[in-house]
Amino acid sequence: MKMMTKREFYSGSPEETLTIGEFIAGSLEPGDILCLHGDLGAGKTQLVKGISRGLGLSEHLVNSPTFTLIHEYHGQLPLYHFDLYRLKNVSELREIGVEDYLYGKGVCIVEWPEILENDLPANAVHVTIKKIDASTRKLSIGDSGR
Repeated sequence: MKMMTKREFYSGSPEETLTIGEFIAGSLEPGDILCLHGDLGAGKTQLVKGISRGLGLSEHLVNSPTFTLIHEYHGQLPLYHFDLYRLKNVSELREIGVEDYLYGKGVCIVEWPEILENDLPANAVHVTIKKIDASTRKLSIGDSGR
């Protein structure tokens, strides 16, 4: 990832979160992994929509893959969007070849990455999204979320 490893953004609306995602997309390179930390409703999927828009995809294609574990999108770079919220153990991911995604040529974005903690490459970048109030979010890049 070309961008600095530590950076903070503040968003006051879903549209601003999309714009931040577009900015982040401009720094992404093949093989990058973003791990998104934050409570339910913090704006993780909204950020992914912005990243997808920045990679030349329609943000309307992106939704939370909660029931399918992963969605694949093909734009300027392949985008693999994981949502591991309901996952009970990492063996399910190993069965679908998670390593092929994590060490592949696309960009991986992992919501709820904690279950994969021991399998994540050292170069994974962590992004924490915290609710400040009903409409304001603080996005911290380079924060492990723990």
